[in-house]
Amino acid sequence: MSSIQLVRVTDQLPVGIPSLVADSSAEGVRNLGLLMGDWRAGARFDGAGEALFTAFVDGRLVGLGAVTPCTDLPGAERMRRFYVSPAHRRSGVGQVLAAAAMQEGLQHARVLTCNARASPAAAPFWESMGFKAASAAGYTHLFEG
Repeated sequence: MSSIQLVRVTDQLPVGIPSLVADSSAEGVRNLGLLMGDWRAGARFDGAGEALFTAFVDGRLVGLGAVTPCTDLPGAERMRRFYVSPAHRRSGVGQVLAAAAMQEGLQHARVLTCNARASPAAAPFWESMGFKAASAAGYTHLFEG
């Protein structure tokens, strides 16, 4: 099995991002398109409580995920814009990305949120990471650290 290299993005999106955006769009997942719009509008995930992580396998971008302050629950951090290419799911990439984002988020808050409405696999994934189902307009799951 190839090793997963995690890189924190600070000023430039990686070269492989268009391919990952195309994969997500083909699946009907909007979050990477939204990430690209945020990036073009100036978001750099470099403020307090913000981080964007990318995952590479054999030098190829295969996933990404971010954490930002949660606007729906003041004082919490939100896991957002997570996506792993279909060929690399169930290989540990998602767990590595989520663990890094959770660790970063927990440095700024005791509660993390996520919205697992993007795909049927999202809720079971976040629950495997310790999140509990929650009923709120802006998020579906909570993690209390």
